[in-house]
Amino acid sequence: MARKPDETRDGVDLTNLDQPLFDGAEATKRDLVDYLDAVHEWMLPELRERPLSVMRIRPGQPAFMQKNVPKYTPEWVKTTSVWAEASKREVSYALCDDRRTLLWFANQRAVEYHPTLMRADRWDRVTHLVLDLDPPEGDDTFGKAVQAAFLVRQALADAGLTGAVKTSGAKGVHVIVPIDDSVPIDDAAAATRAIAARAERIDPAVATTAYIKEDRHGKVFVDSTRSGGATVVAAYSPRIRPGTPVSFPVGWDDLDRVTPRDFTVKTAVGLLAGADRWASQLPEPQSLPEDLLEEGRAIPIARVVAMHEGKRRKRAQREAEKDGSTQGGAEKDGSAQRGAEQDG
Repeated sequence: MARKPDETRDGVDLTNLDQPLFDGAEATKRDLVDYLDAVHEWMLPELRERPLSVMRIRPGQPAFMQKNVPKYTPEWVKTTSVWAEASKREVSYALCDDRRTLLWFANQRAVEYHPTLMRADRWDRVTHLVLDLDPPEGDDTFGKAVQAAFLVRQALADAGLTGAVKTSGAKGVHVIVPIDDSVPIDDAAAATRAIAARAERIDPAVATTAYIKEDRHGKVFVDSTRSGGATVVAAYSPRIRPGTPVSFPVGWDDLDRVTPRDFTVKTAVGLLAGADRWASQLPEPQSLPEDLLEEGRAIPIARVVAMHEGKRRKRAQREAEKDGSTQGGAEKDGSAQRGAEQDG
């Protein structure tokens, strides 16, 4: 027998609302549902018509990423099919276009919402550039990400561009740069690489574009790899982190005065005070200057470089181990020869 719902909103039966959301969440499933419902008018523009991946978490189980919608998905949830080259199959992504769909996801314990950078009806263009600022481990990691964000802001200003900034909801910062549809995906990716490189050049003691972690040496990674079919966590999305923080819009003037834990599913709505802060901070779509595109086209794709470098290092390690083994054998042979001479 199906369990009687705790309540129904917009035709969606909501269940188990008073259960803890996850270990360390400091929130219940009801807190998640209430929060998403309260911000749905502002969050839905971030999700609408974009293939959506979500992070779900069931009681007592690890969190998992869901791209393909489950078989029990209601027929009124809009979907779009995308060919996944890695798995060689069609993936049916949800399009979270309305409050009803968002509430259904919330009832499925979907905590995080990661839309693509492009819309389902325009696969050849992205609508914005993303600079993901990933600080190193240790103390004041967010403060370091903020320093790098200001470098990105300067690099953008030098190129005649502007961006909006939000907390990632984890430990980092996202700078979002809306662009027009005049450039193809590859050029948008190139522009992102160029902005990251320019930010690094402004202060290489703070920022790095090194994709391999061991090469970052305690600096903030200016990640320019969010392009093409990539996703980024939406503004206002909760995160599966202690305290259930949310990715929150922050004005540039306030960025160095906040911490990610200031914005949670329990506090964010009150701090917004009835205003869509993200929409008010996002600039209008911008054209990308040709010199930025030219610079970016000459910068290799970070993942490709890292892959080749990783292979090179493995080869070098194998050769070093082989040389060490050979040297060790030679030393043993020499010792044996000296022993034979002493015996003689």
